[in-house]
Formats: sequence, C-alpha cells, structure tokens
Amino acid sequence: MESVTNGMPATGIEGADWRKSRRSNPSGNCVELAVLSDGGVAVRNSRFASGPALIYTHDEMAAFVQGAKDGDFDDLLRRD
Repeated sequence: MESVTNGMPATGIEGADWRKSRRSNPSGNCVELAVLSDGGVAVRNSRFASGPALIYTHDEMAAFVQGAKDGDFDDLLRRD
C-alpha cells in the first residue's frame, strides 16, 4: 500500500479519481476531492493539480461537510 501523506504532490497519489462539484465555475477554479484506499479524502486545488494535497480522515471530512450544510462557514463567503 502506498504511503499518502499530507502535503505530498496530488499527482503522486496513485489511482486517485479526482472529483469536483457540479457547481464549479466554467473556468475550472475549484476544489477537487479523491477518496483514498483507507477511507480518507485527499483535497487539491484544481488550478494547481500537481500542487500539494491535504489529507483528511473520513470523520474529519464528514464533520466539515455537515458544518457546511449547517451554514457554519457562510460568513467566510461574504464579499463586503
């Protein structure tokens, strides 16, 4: 089994099936995610596909997604 570590080049994660939201803008500026063999999730910036991947456990991602659904981060998106 390959060793996947936080901050490694995203292109170095073998077999990663990167996905982005259907809500991504047409220019491709978005966040992409890939499920890892251990159930964790890798996250990368689509503009820098070979840049570093952030690695999260399943539980960390579940908490983040639920927080996003609950509106916990809505204040970060304001453009004042």
